[in-house]
Amino acid sequence: MIDGIIVVDKPAGWTSFDVVAKIRNLAKTKKVGHSGTLDPMATGVLPIFLGKATKSIQDYLNGDKGYEGEMVLGITTDTGDAEGKIQTSNVQLPNNYQLKQIEEKIKKYRGEIEQVPPMYSAVKINGERLYKLARKGIEVKREPRKITIYSLLITHYSFPRVAFTVTCSKGTYIRQLVVDIGEDLGCGAHLSKLVRTYAHPFKLSQAVRMDTIISLAKEGKLDTIIQPIL
Repeated sequence: MIDGIIVVDKPAGWTSFDVVAKIRNLAKTKKVGHSGTLDPMATGVLPIFLGKATKSIQDYLNGDKGYEGEMVLGITTDTGDAEGKIQTSNVQLPNNYQLKQIEEKIKKYRGEIEQVPPMYSAVKINGERLYKLARKGIEVKREPRKITIYSLLITHYSFPRVAFTVTCSKGTYIRQLVVDIGEDLGCGAHLSKLVRTYAHPFKLSQAVRMDTIISLAKEGKLDTIIQPIL
């Protein structure tokens, strides 16, 4: 029986549940869980808890998160990210969105703000997951939630792509943040890339790729990458 945490660098295309299921199989243990879902498109830090460590998941869920992302201006999707169906595409959008204009718009998102969860999310309303309703074409009213954006910085801009970093509290939807910024700019936007670089207290530099984890499991060396409960 393995007890502890494996900090996974989640690959693109995998759901968080896919990672849990794979490690459950590799570790040959039933007690496996994670702290903080990542969308399939996203990569980066996904702490996986095994054995007795699963009792501590809730303690880690409340931690702050850090991300590196990219938004594309002028194109909106039904999910708010690159995996969704395109809703609007301003292909004739003039290249006049200056960096200072974008930086001015994002100022309002720093600090404690209220954010309405996206329809494509695991939030429950009346006992049903929002994403299940969204897949049926049903949209319901969602109450805004208080979150904190500690840092939101643009790191590179080449129209229509805007690269950025975010440090935020738990429960922050980066997809929704991008959608809201796009609406404020008047052109719309969607999230095209997302890497979670930090999930308190773990950093991306500590994370292990899935192919490495699979290789170590075959060699009977999974214990070499187990982190203890802090």
